[in-house]
Amino acid sequence: MAQVPEVAVVGAGIVGLCTAYALAERGTASRVYESGVPGHGQSSGQSRIFRHAHDDARLVEFTRQGRAVWDEWADRLGAELISSDGVVALGGRVPERLRILQDVGGVPVRTVDSAELRARMPLLADYCGPAMLDEDGGAIRTRVAVESLAGALGDAVVTDEVISLRPTAHGTVEVLSAAGREEYVAAVVCAGLGTARLARNVGLSLPVRPAAHVRLTFRVRGAPPERVACLQDGSGDFGETGVYAAPYPGNRRYAVGLSQTVEVREDGSFADPAALVALSNRARAYVSRALPGLDPEPVEHLHCWVTSLPWSEDGMAVWEADRIFFAAGHNLFKQAPRLGRALACAAMGEGLEENLRPAAALG
Repeated sequence: MAQVPEVAVVGAGIVGLCTAYALAERGTASRVYESGVPGHGQSSGQSRIFRHAHDDARLVEFTRQGRAVWDEWADRLGAELISSDGVVALGGRVPERLRILQDVGGVPVRTVDSAELRARMPLLADYCGPAMLDEDGGAIRTRVAVESLAGALGDAVVTDEVISLRPTAHGTVEVLSAAGREEYVAAVVCAGLGTARLARNVGLSLPVRPAAHVRLTFRVRGAPPERVACLQDGSGDFGETGVYAAPYPGNRRYAVGLSQTVEVREDGSFADPAALVALSNRARAYVSRALPGLDPEPVEHLHCWVTSLPWSEDGMAVWEADRIFFAAGHNLFKQAPRLGRALACAAMGEGLEENLRPAAALG
């Protein structure tokens, strides 16, 4: 007989799926509400970068712990969830980030010379500046991760839109959805752009900044390399200082994006509708200069929303209101299993980790 769901999870992106899976690990049933297709909102695409490098040592440690959870779940689910080819970072911030990583400890990271850089990143043009290799970083297999987790959760994931939720006078959480009304012990909201809206219903004002982003995918010229690392380029040597890139499974395609986003008004409209096209053109120009191993004509465009917090592009936090938890931040895919376990603990009444509270400004 199926368990009665105790916890509502709003949003079946990677954070919601990981939260529900972490609850299942504990023997707690959940219902995951998703108005669209699981993993096709802010979690869409074929790859993300798993990297340990951050400016906040607390987030480095959180990420280090999260890498172990990714490995544990990969073994259990029988799938490669993160590639083993590492992440290469370029630019003037390398020495400082290397110092932070080494101070935290437990992360195999080191500088690399131009010869090793060519071996790790055969798609890259000649580069002689500061470079480091995060050996335990790699490309997150996003579609595999989403499909494996959703498959493991089965009927717990339902197609339904949450309209509102609130704490009741008798200690439960009421969820009103398009399909009806249910009560739960607790609720976790990780609904991307919808998180701030739902938080306002319980009197919380989340400082989430919505924006739009574009990422392009390019074919690799010739035979795919046996090894190709993810890339973070902050050097400016090729005309841009905020570039990230990751290979698709099989290394035949490589996704490239700029860290810049396009401003979005509160009503969801663009302040400059042409800005996404301009970002696409800049990414194409960067590929022509920096990545001669790629055909510079993109084969895919991914447009998506971004929800960031004011203190950092890697900022993340969880707000709490009477057993309802609202998770928000940017670049959360890599953190999702570790964050999911923390949210599961909080939903079951074990307390929210202090570093995840907004006052901690993690990131």
